[in-house]
Amino acid sequence: MKVVETGLPGCVVIEPAVWGDARGFFYEAWNAERFGALGLPTHFMQSNVSSSSRGVLRGLHYQWPNPQGKLVSVLEGEVYDVAVDIRRGSPTFGQYTGVILSADNKRHFWVPEGFAHGFAVLSERALFSYLCTAPYDKAADASLRWNDAQIAIDWPIGHPSLSEKDANAPFLADVAQERLPIYTAP
Repeated sequence: MKVVETGLPGCVVIEPAVWGDARGFFYEAWNAERFGALGLPTHFMQSNVSSSSRGVLRGLHYQWPNPQGKLVSVLEGEVYDVAVDIRRGSPTFGQYTGVILSADNKRHFWVPEGFAHGFAVLSERALFSYLCTAPYDKAADASLRWNDAQIAIDWPIGHPSLSEKDANAPFLADVAQERLPIYTAP
């Protein structure tokens, strides 16, 4: 397994070792011992799978309080996946990092607690997997506008298909401070 740092401290891409032959392939998607040795989470509370078609954009979602860290990957198709640092007081507040996740590259993306998360589907269909460090909490559910100029995400799709919630999410500057996670230095 190889860990690739991104532009945001804490957000990392995990590239598993893949063994394959003419019959197909095998890889270890998650291993508590190996992840723990790398300082990554070893305990997940919830597993989710979503299916979306080309042009769907989901996000930018987060929970506060009761934040969730997310280990995400794509089982079928391809997405552009994004994490945004929204922790009050963080030196990288409002910055994002984006990665391509696909069934072909088999990469995983670790999005720590305190970051908003979203993705845009680039293939005809994408089957997306999330392992979450905390269960979904409807009262803590929050989101940011996908096209917030302050964040300036360079999404690789135009005119995405959005849920009503995502289309009407607030801009980062309009979110009350107490509704944002708090940065704690490592």
